[in-house]
Amino acid sequence: MIKGFKEFILRGNVIDLAVAVVIGAAFTALVNAVVASIIDPLIKLVWAADETTGAVGPTIPGLHGDVTFPIGGLINAIISFLAVAIVVYFVFVFPMNKWKERAAAKAGVASEPESPALPTEQELLVQIRDLLEKQTGVSVSTTPAAGER
Repeated sequence: MIKGFKEFILRGNVIDLAVAVVIGAAFTALVNAVVASIIDPLIKLVWAADETTGAVGPTIPGLHGDVTFPIGGLINAIISFLAVAIVVYFVFVFPMNKWKERAAAKAGVASEPESPALPTEQELLVQIRDLLEKQTGVSVSTTPAAGER
């Protein structure tokens, strides 16, 4: 049991996973700092929701008194999520993709290799017919295919 655990820990992908978790935590702190220092103040210029009360939303009378649906917190969470997603995309993902494209262009590698053209359904059926005729020695069809007249 100890030997199996030792082999599991010493595999390269476990180390890579540990490094990814540590880098992910640092990356989260970086993204949160960008959102808190740049995006949140921009949002506060337009949206003046009070985060401490969370009571922004419709109030409906219930059996035991009025019930407020605090959608202010939900709206805040949605805006924060979108802000984080926008920051991650435009600050990290988009520039990294451009950098990879430039590096691939310098190396002379196409960004998307061309795939060979696949045969049409009719071409495949003709090939199957020809193989059946070779295997059995008997003509399978009595009418010529569309392209064989």
